[in-house]
Amino acid sequence: MEELTDGKGLGVRISKTGHIKFQFRYKIKGKSKRIDLGSYPDLSLKQARDHTQECRAWLANGSDPKIARAMAFDKSFTPITIEEALEYWIENYARQKRKAKGFKSVRAQFNKHIYPYIGHFDLEKTDMSHWLVCFDRICNGIEERQKPGAVAAGQVLQNCKQALKFCRVRRYAISHELDDLEIGFVGKKANKKDRILSTSELRDLLLSINQRKGSWYMRHICLLLIIFGARTQEIRRSTVEEWDLVNQLWTVPKEHSKNGAKIIRPIPPQVMPLIKALLKRNAKTGYLLGELRSDCSVSGSGGRIYQQLNHNDKWTLHDLRRTFSTKLNDLDVEDRVVEVLVGHAITGSEGHYNYSRYLNKSAKALDMWCDWLEHLVSPIDNVVEIEMAKAS
Repeated sequence: MEELTDGKGLGVRISKTGHIKFQFRYKIKGKSKRIDLGSYPDLSLKQARDHTQECRAWLANGSDPKIARAMAFDKSFTPITIEEALEYWIENYARQKRKAKGFKSVRAQFNKHIYPYIGHFDLEKTDMSHWLVCFDRICNGIEERQKPGAVAAGQVLQNCKQALKFCRVRRYAISHELDDLEIGFVGKKANKKDRILSTSELRDLLLSINQRKGSWYMRHICLLLIIFGARTQEIRRSTVEEWDLVNQLWTVPKEHSKNGAKIIRPIPPQVMPLIKALLKRNAKTGYLLGELRSDCSVSGSGGRIYQQLNHNDKWTLHDLRRTFSTKLNDLDVEDRVVEVLVGHAITGSEGHYNYSRYLNKSAKALDMWCDWLEHLVSPIDNVVEIEMAKAS
């Protein structure tokens, strides 16, 4: 075995059979070590010198070149793809900690706009231009039968940036390519929604419900949204076990709540006959409304009701919730009580110390609200809960 040196720690070992192997030799705490860099001709002399310089840099930074090189090799042979990085964020943050609104819809966006095009790319070798192609495709509506979606492009960018930051903090994968991108560079932010139903529009809807126009399911979900100001998913996913008729309380469990907190609402006496009828009718199904319909199905049907009522300006089911909050404030209900009824999380220092459910005040507010709704339809008809209580 013959050994030659090239300088700066690079050496060559030549076996009796003529096999040439490059090595880097160094010392740590007085102990001599060596690393096999590769064999000639698979590794040229120039490449061996480059590897030597890399090893010397590791050594200068206080790292053992053998360990640092092994870690670098392991990483290079198992690169993290863009799809793996985004899915890592979904599974370990958006889904488990419920910090992202509708992680399923976020995944659907990634499946449609990101994964088919750059999902298989090595994240750390992907530059901004690759991402921009995806965002521009969304914004300009390049996809077949897809409308231009500037707002959607901004939403996808925002989710991607959050996902990559999460991966960096967790040391799962490193990329800074989206750090300098802002929503305005690829699309636009969603406009703040301020649509509420006017008194006459709300009356039209209530009369339509009482006259049994439209499907049974949509009539009842609209009525419950109007009465409780809840999120659509809270009612859509509501099970019979959530309704305590003895204590007259509706408890939304954490898994059905957007902010992951339990929500407790009083059941107004005017609504008790309706709730009793629904529970009796749908006891075997387990769901208050008899079935679990998808979010898309319910929101799609809800988005067409304004046309059926000949309303000029579009409104959605979520606008009923905004209407509830606005009207209660107009009726001088205490701000904190309204926030509790709609299920908003209490922020700031108060959120750490104030765990009151405001049940008495909430019950009075809902009682007054139901009276207001009854008189809105007709001072004498008093049909809001009586007609619907038949649950037919």
